[in-house]
Amino acid sequence: MSEVLSLSQLEQYLSKAAWILKGPVDASDFKVYIFPLLFFKRISDVYDEEYQQALEESDGDIEYASMPEMHRFEIPQGCHWNDVRETTTNVGQAIEQALRGIEQANQDFLYGIFGDAQWSNKNKLPDKLLIDLIEHFSQYRLGHENANPDMLGNAYEYLIKHFADLTNKKAGEFYTPRSVVHLLGLILDPHEGESVYDPACGTGGMLLECVDNLKHNNEDFRTLKLYGQERNLTSSAIARMNMFLHGIEDFEILRGDTLREPAFFQADGLKTFDCVIANPPFSLKDWGADNWADDPYGRNIAGVPPKGNGDMAWVQHMVKSMNSTGRMTVVLPHGALFRKGAEGKIRKALLDQDILEAVIGLGPNVFYGTQLAACVMVFKQNKDADKKGKVLFIDATEQIRVGRAQNHLEPEHVQQIYQWYSDFQDVENYAKVASFADLKENDFNLNIPLYVEKIIEDNLPSVEEAMTDLKEAWQASLEAEDKFKTILKGFL
Repeated sequence: MSEVLSLSQLEQYLSKAAWILKGPVDASDFKVYIFPLLFFKRISDVYDEEYQQALEESDGDIEYASMPEMHRFEIPQGCHWNDVRETTTNVGQAIEQALRGIEQANQDFLYGIFGDAQWSNKNKLPDKLLIDLIEHFSQYRLGHENANPDMLGNAYEYLIKHFADLTNKKAGEFYTPRSVVHLLGLILDPHEGESVYDPACGTGGMLLECVDNLKHNNEDFRTLKLYGQERNLTSSAIARMNMFLHGIEDFEILRGDTLREPAFFQADGLKTFDCVIANPPFSLKDWGADNWADDPYGRNIAGVPPKGNGDMAWVQHMVKSMNSTGRMTVVLPHGALFRKGAEGKIRKALLDQDILEAVIGLGPNVFYGTQLAACVMVFKQNKDADKKGKVLFIDATEQIRVGRAQNHLEPEHVQQIYQWYSDFQDVENYAKVASFADLKENDFNLNIPLYVEKIIEDNLPSVEEAMTDLKEAWQASLEAEDKFKTILKGFL
C-alpha cells in the first residue's frame, strides 16, 4: 500500500503547486488552475484504485475492470492524468482535451466542473511551467488509500483560505472566514434529513459547515440535501469540486444570478428548504431592481429595495425560500439595519410578520476586502412561544482578536456569541431582548446601539476624595521644596 498522507503534507504540497505558478499567473487566478488540476489528479487516482480492485475481483479481466459501472467517474481513453503527464509539447492543449473529455463522459455530475481556464495560452502557461506543475502534482497519489475525503477536504479548505490570504481584497467574493461560517452553522443547527440552501454559495463553505454540524452531533450527514447557487463560474465550479472531494454525494450546485434567475423550483413556485444560509455580496448595486416590483417568483413580500442596493432583495429571497418550518441566517452590512426609505419599510413589513429572531453585530475588519463591521440576522418561520413578539440584539463587536492586517473571530468568541444567542436574555453591555413596542418606538430601526446600551463605569473619585488627594499632593510638594532649598544652601 502506498503512503498515507498527513494533513500538513497535503497542505505543503498544495501550497507549493501555487508557488510554481507565481510570476506569469496573478495570485487572484491561482484558484482557476490549481483546483481543476487537484480534482483531475484525485479522480484519476481513484479511477486507478477502482480499476485495480475490479481486476482483483475478476481474476484479471481487463474488459470488466474498464466498464463504466466499476467507476464513480468514467475517464475516457486519452483523458487520464498519466496521458497528460506523458505529453511534452502543447501540454495546455492536452490538459484542455482531457478535462473536456471527462466532463462529456460524466455530464450528469461533472458538466462544466473544470471551469473555463485558458490552458493553451502559452504566454501565460508555457509548456515547461505546466510540465513542472504536472510533475509536482504527480509526487503523491491522491486515491482513497492515501487521502480520505475528510483529509483531502480539509486540505482543499486550507488551499481556499491560502488563496484568500494571498488576494485579500478580492477574496470576499468567494471566501467567508470559517469562524463566521461556524457561527452561522451553530445558530442554524441543521439535522438529519433536512435540506440546506445557500443562494450565494461561493466555494461551498456554508453548506459544508452544515455537514460538519451533523458530524459533530454524531448524526448521519449523508441524509442532508444540499443546494447552492453561485453567479461566478470559477467559484461555482470550486464549490462542486469541494463537495466531491469531501465525499458529499447528495448536492446540487447550479451557476446563475440568484436575484434575477433563481435556479430551484417546485410545482407551485420557488423551491423551499428547512435551512437557508448565506453571506451574499454586500450592497450589490446592479442586482436587477427593474423586475422586482412584479417579481415573477413572488419574492416581493415586503417591498421593493433601492435600485442601487440589493441587501433587502437577498433577505426577501431567502425568506421566501424557507419552508413552513424553515429558519435562516444571513450576513449583511450594518447599513441594512438602519437605512431609511424603502429599506425601512421592508424592515417594518418583515417585523410585522414576527419572523426576525436575532440581530448580532460582529467586530470590524473580520471579512476579506472590507474593514466594515457586518451583522448576522436570524429568521425563523415559527419562533418559540417565549420569543414571539421579541428580537434579541447582541453587540459582539468586542469579540475579536485584533490583528495587524485583519481581525479574527476566535473559537472562544464564537462560543460566547452563541451562548448569548442560546440564552436569549439581557446581558449588560452585550445583549438585550427587545419587545415589539421597543422596535416600534425606534421606528423599526434595528441599529444595535439603540437597544444594547453601553454602561460606562465611572471610576472617578468623589469631590471629597479628590480634595483630600490634592491636599496631600500639595503638602508633599511643599516638603520637597523645603528639602531642595536646604540642599541648595549647602552648595552655596
